[in-house]
Amino acid sequence: MNFILQHTDSKSEARAGIITTDHGQIETPIFMPVGTQGAVKAVHFSELEQDIGAGIILANTYHLYLRPGIEVLEQVGGIHRFNGWSKPVLTDSGGFQVFSLSGNRKLKEEGAEFRSHIDGSKHLFTPESVVDIQRSIGADIIMAFDECTPGDADYNYAKQSLELTERWLDRCIKRFNETECRYGYSQSLFPIVQGCIYPDLRIKAAENVASKNAAGNAIGGLAVGEPVEKMYEMIEIVNGILPKDKPRYLMGVGTPANILEAIERGVDMFDCIMPTRNGRNGQIFTQEGIMNMRNQKWEYDFSPLEENGASIVDKLYSKAYLRHLFKADEILALQIASIHNLAFYLCLVKEARKHIVEGDFSEWKRKMMPKVQNRI
Repeated sequence: MNFILQHTDSKSEARAGIITTDHGQIETPIFMPVGTQGAVKAVHFSELEQDIGAGIILANTYHLYLRPGIEVLEQVGGIHRFNGWSKPVLTDSGGFQVFSLSGNRKLKEEGAEFRSHIDGSKHLFTPESVVDIQRSIGADIIMAFDECTPGDADYNYAKQSLELTERWLDRCIKRFNETECRYGYSQSLFPIVQGCIYPDLRIKAAENVASKNAAGNAIGGLAVGEPVEKMYEMIEIVNGILPKDKPRYLMGVGTPANILEAIERGVDMFDCIMPTRNGRNGQIFTQEGIMNMRNQKWEYDFSPLEENGASIVDKLYSKAYLRHLFKADEILALQIASIHNLAFYLCLVKEARKHIVEGDFSEWKRKMMPKVQNRI
């Protein structure tokens, strides 16, 4: 994997670059649609590529390990051959799922022992096994195994958790270096900066991660319950330390406003389930604000879903029609909303990139912030 930093904004830390993988190039800043189980919910890959314009998707190690299972993926030749997606894939290590399964898991030095949410069977993720699993899945970018601490964790817990994550990282790197890429193309490992909301822990973590000279680096453990101001503070601290010539990936974030704020602070890569999950519940993100399509106010509104929207569905369907589909529990409502929201997110980061290149990102961002937070 290669990263070229092309432009930086003169009034902020915003950046535009290109990531090159064996499955194609990715222009940054980039938003990655979440395909947890190898599929983006309610969206065909042809729509992802042609209408939405996605250049990379995210899949999840925990879920693919449990179902369909690593043996299936190895036999078919990896995730790209299994699901038909020809562009890059990034896999989360499963660390967040371990965090979210806190009632069904036990952390120890060896790794994380957990019970499957599917059948209750017991499993153990170690730093070594997580690297092996992601090798077998065949992702272009794989993540180091970590513990994601809650946003309200106390200092002592966060410190002990970070120390464990850093020991796990050393084991991940060792395993990655002593194993081969699968299926004839290269794979890259990203370490993850943890440390909760504590500046000294984030500094320590970022310095440690920067010293590993990995192909790229990630920032984890944010948007998990901490105040949004703390999230932005931690991003600034970490990006002041992480190398400028490597891509920076903010994991699991977030709202359109979060993304713009993080781009301004030097983040290059994003993923979040919000555009598809919220879309399936009737929430539509637009350039002028956020709409709840179940509201009665749209019943007789036959105007396009979004006048200058980024997706073909914006031109095909009216607000009144989409509201009708949601009220009637039609599956098409979930598809339209998911396609629209993903196209909006991809359009937002592409517009951010355009303004970084043109040199007026800060001015553009100031105009966009009130709009993307507005409730219509």
